[in-house]
Amino acid sequence: MFNTIFWILAIWFVVNVIWMWFQLDNQTLQKTFAWINVCAVFIGFWVYYGVTHDASMLNGWFVALNWINIVLATIQFYFGYRIVTTHHTHPAN
Repeated sequence: MFNTIFWILAIWFVVNVIWMWFQLDNQTLQKTFAWINVCAVFIGFWVYYGVTHDASMLNGWFVALNWINIVLATIQFYFGYRIVTTHHTHPAN
């Protein structure tokens, strides 16, 4: 279970990062991905600390992936909930 969840979270992270950068102005998508990342972080830490696993090379990567997902979710919350203002000035004004 430990290895499977790690690889699911790793694939989600890659897809999430790629899609996020191509859709920075899509606030709905950023909010959705941020909340999915919050769930992924909870699942990741729950699996890491709650499931018995061997001392393997994935241990460090698993924790790193969880913390990087926290940073990514924070960035996505910023882009998702920021207030976008546009100031249009007309030369005739």
